[in-house]
Amino acid sequence: MPTRRIRRAWLTAAAAASLAFTGLAAPAQAEDVPPDVPQSWIQEPRASEAASSPITTRAWTAPGGAASPGDFTMAPGALNAETTTRVTRLDSVLPKSGVQNLLAGANRTVQPWCSRDPFATAPDPDIKYCLQDDDSVSREWVPQGMTGVSDAKDNELWGDAGNIQLFASYDGWDPGRETDPNPATGDCTTAEVEADDACNQKGVRITFVQSRTNPATGSPEIKYRHVLLGWTYVNSADHVSFDGLHAAEYPIQKGVHAGGIVWYGNYLYVADTRNGLRVFDMRYIMDLDPDGDPKTRDAMGTDTDGVKTTSNVEDKTKVGRHDNVWYSFGYRYVMPQVAAWKFKATQSNPQGSYACVSTGAPKASYVSLDRSATPDRLLMGEYCRPQSGYPSTGRVASYPVAALEGRSADVAAEGWANYLPLTNGGAQGAAAVGGTLYVNESKGTDEPGNLWRYRWSNGELVPSGQAVKTARGAEDLYVERGTGRLWSLSEHRPGSAGDCTANPDSADPAGTDYCQRVLYGHKLSWLDSRP
Repeated sequence: MPTRRIRRAWLTAAAAASLAFTGLAAPAQAEDVPPDVPQSWIQEPRASEAASSPITTRAWTAPGGAASPGDFTMAPGALNAETTTRVTRLDSVLPKSGVQNLLAGANRTVQPWCSRDPFATAPDPDIKYCLQDDDSVSREWVPQGMTGVSDAKDNELWGDAGNIQLFASYDGWDPGRETDPNPATGDCTTAEVEADDACNQKGVRITFVQSRTNPATGSPEIKYRHVLLGWTYVNSADHVSFDGLHAAEYPIQKGVHAGGIVWYGNYLYVADTRNGLRVFDMRYIMDLDPDGDPKTRDAMGTDTDGVKTTSNVEDKTKVGRHDNVWYSFGYRYVMPQVAAWKFKATQSNPQGSYACVSTGAPKASYVSLDRSATPDRLLMGEYCRPQSGYPSTGRVASYPVAALEGRSADVAAEGWANYLPLTNGGAQGAAAVGGTLYVNESKGTDEPGNLWRYRWSNGELVPSGQAVKTARGAEDLYVERGTGRLWSLSEHRPGSAGDCTANPDSADPAGTDYCQRVLYGHKLSWLDSRP
């Protein structure tokens, strides 16, 4: 297939100018979409954007002070009905796999308590999971959001499957793309794609992790499996297809950051930083390799034209339908987006900066679930670094999570919002249990992060004890109720100088143990006992 640099020949000057202005771009390796086809490849949610301006007095109160909950109101995505139609159509073509079947076929192994130690002088966690080496030091995939079956179900079981964690990673390294400054053409050449499949912008993947007993040996094991998230669209041949996730705010469509995820019932909610939430459905996990043998070309179904299709999960350079063959960047499983929620307020946070405005649409930097509240609520918060004219330390608010299943009316925050009490900002994740708000604060690549505890008092967030030192590069937070653990994960990896780095453009990792990624859990009872 031609690459996007070649494919863009069909763009008119006006269309190219429009894409450059809006920051939108065609799918990275999708089939041709000429201008006269409805632009179903444009992904949602898409916030209403406006120029940023510093706000020094309006709305801002103080760290921990009250913020405006109205700024968090979300509206259903404009393309939700059309997205549902496309996902239903894709479902008629591709076979599905349930979560339990996916877990049973998990193909990668966690090693608990390996030598990797991002905690250094910080206290050890109660539990630590080490990923396989390639995932631990990957330049391409950067871990971010975390959730699990304790969020999904009140009884913490999916059918009869328990002990399940999920984490999200975004594709943050695309050699050949970043060196092209033209938003209408930025992409790898054909030769670059063939030489390195990392040239493709794959978007976001979700990893399912389960601690279980091996049915053959009776021994305990921890296995995991990656699943690619997808966006459906209709291509120039009127075929339903899919691409990886892309965010509209970037000129050459860097992937969604996925800084937070929540699994609740059938649905997976993924934070889309400047826009809102993307919604996925556990009942629609497509299986492109049903026989489990990647070398075979399994038969898939037919679209409305009745043409037979097959799949190819060995070719990592393509995604979606090409010449009646389905590709998925080499992943067996794909979960398509089924809906979106977008912020109603205008988004005016400055791009290319960690500064945040104090009013207007927030950033969806991370999300978590609080099942200790009534009703269950989804928390959403911002990663911000205050600077001159932008004093915000980041806002946090919550929604009744069940209301997000309706998708027919706006959903407002629950009537409260606060600025985080972090003097320097830097919140990577927040979770609430029984009136305590736990917040992970990153401290750079060379020192442990801080895990803070806060409580609400007279409408303000106030500290509850001192910071607890935690992992370097600590990210999102997830409460596992049955084990009483507060889970998180680290994002850093070894850099060119042997130090920790989150920058995927650094040289190949050397293997510094304290930099490599882990999933880990602290006991809530232990955290609450700290001074």
